[in-house]
Amino acid sequence: MTLRIKLLMAQTPLIAALFFLGILSMATTSRIGDSSQMILKDNYRSVLAVQKMKESLERMDSASLFVMEGLRGEAERIFAEHRSQFEAELAVQSGNITEKGEHDATNALNDSWRQYRKKQDEFLNLRSHTKEKAFYFRELYPLFQTIKATADGILATNQDAMVFKSALVHKKAKNMNIILVTASALFIAAGVFISAFLTAWIIRPLAILSQTAQRIGEGDLGVRANVRGSDEIASLAADFNKMTESLSRYRRSSLGELILTQQSSQAVIDSFDDPTFVFSAEGGLLMTNRMTETIFSTNFSSPQNNIFDAVPPVARDAIKKVKDHIFSGKGRYNPRGFDESFKTATAKGDIVFLARGAPVYEMEGAITGAVIILQDITKLTRLSELGYDLVATVAHELRTPLTSLRMAIYICLERSVGDLNEKQLDLLYAAREDCERLQTMVDELLDISRMSTGKIALELRPVGSEELLKAVKVQFDNLAKEQSIQLNFSDLARGEMVLADPERIQMVLNNLVTNAFRHTAPGGTIEVRSIPWTGTVRFEVADSGAGIPEKDLPHIFERFFRGTENPAGGVGLGLSIVKNIVTAHRGEVGVESVEGKGSTFWFILPKYHPGSDVVDREDKRRGKA
Repeated sequence: MTLRIKLLMAQTPLIAALFFLGILSMATTSRIGDSSQMILKDNYRSVLAVQKMKESLERMDSASLFVMEGLRGEAERIFAEHRSQFEAELAVQSGNITEKGEHDATNALNDSWRQYRKKQDEFLNLRSHTKEKAFYFRELYPLFQTIKATADGILATNQDAMVFKSALVHKKAKNMNIILVTASALFIAAGVFISAFLTAWIIRPLAILSQTAQRIGEGDLGVRANVRGSDEIASLAADFNKMTESLSRYRRSSLGELILTQQSSQAVIDSFDDPTFVFSAEGGLLMTNRMTETIFSTNFSSPQNNIFDAVPPVARDAIKKVKDHIFSGKGRYNPRGFDESFKTATAKGDIVFLARGAPVYEMEGAITGAVIILQDITKLTRLSELGYDLVATVAHELRTPLTSLRMAIYICLERSVGDLNEKQLDLLYAAREDCERLQTMVDELLDISRMSTGKIALELRPVGSEELLKAVKVQFDNLAKEQSIQLNFSDLARGEMVLADPERIQMVLNNLVTNAFRHTAPGGTIEVRSIPWTGTVRFEVADSGAGIPEKDLPHIFERFFRGTENPAGGVGLGLSIVKNIVTAHRGEVGVESVEGKGSTFWFILPKYHPGSDVVDREDKRRGKA
């Protein structure tokens, strides 16, 4: 017997119970409907006939008054119309006598009607107003009252019968409901009990399979599912036993190799000096090295320990960022620089880490896991800080002699110490340009050093785009005329406010515009514009210069980078300073360029909203370059 047939058998009792309940409901409904039909057949038609007879009687009585008023023609028409209606309904009533006393009342109504009709004919033959009036009150009106009273009696009899029969039907329906509910409960209980018994008999082999699977999950590969029969479950149990036997053989042959592989992998990551995490494809933590447990003072192999509870929040965020990058299919994750580093307190003191990671692939190329390393760069950051301190010291020491040298050249050029010939003037002008370039280098070195060591705080305040662009226009208008370059301004974000340090953002704009002048030939165009940009304000500096080679674009904002087409001069710090300042404002910076068609440098700053002008401590901390 197949499993499908067994399941159908288990449902048969419920189907039978529903079938019997349907038959019982139909019988009950039929009986209640017959009782209601009895009320309509026995009494309602009589009530309707009596009401119509009373209506016709009233109209004929009114016609008698028309006769006395001299409207004999109208009265005869009414008499003729309503006599036939009255007699038709009287015939219906005579043929629908169902209640006790109704027969005698109907006969009395017939007798009174014959007398009333006879008196109507006599009344119509009278031609004197006095006689008509006397006859009406003496003969017609008393008969009218008698017929009306008799009709009311028949009406009351049928109405009382309707009320009585309705109560009887209600009582019968109530009794039938009780019978129906009782029978339903019995049928359903019997059906459920039998179905439950059959279902338990059917699924008992499944319980055996479940217990077997549980024991296999606990490591007992010697257990077997003992299920007899020829249905699908028995076939499944046989296949299950074959699978268990195969697993047992595989375990005996491969367990040693698997254990050796796992121990080798653990030994490899234990040899790393940096905290290392290995994650499965589902994102669960598979293993860590000893350095991880030492630094974070926890045992990650313990099932009750979760990595996101054990590591500090800043390290947790860095690990999650690398995981998301790898499992989204983007490949290895290599940090772009020290900007992504973070410092955290550990069992060995404060350590600066840089997170990097790599995916683990199957033979088919699918990602099966990820390895993430928190590289200890504490010594590197200290060396970097020492380097910046050295640069700052040297640059600072250069400023004094450089200032003296510039002053001496300016004095000579002003000829305060005597006349100079043309060749001497050319040499001094060249020396002055070199001094200016050297001064720019020294200032950039000092700025980048201060920003990298966090010694420059931003003074944030609400500032409008028009204020920033106006300062650029004042500073560069004369230069544009001298170099025959068209300098245009487009303030599409007029009225928008950003929360920024005006002096630092002015430095950003000055640097970008200076670069644009440097790479734009006479007759070219430079456009400085502001644009509302989805909750932010975007500033752009576009030029019609030579553009930037595609190979240089990824490195354009790196420190000390000078493009292959960059003219002599500068140390490659200007755009790096721009990026540091914009990033400190929690903004973004970028460049769009096609070689031979000019470049567009842009940066985005968050809009200022009323109430946000008070910068909290976290913003002040972030507001350092």
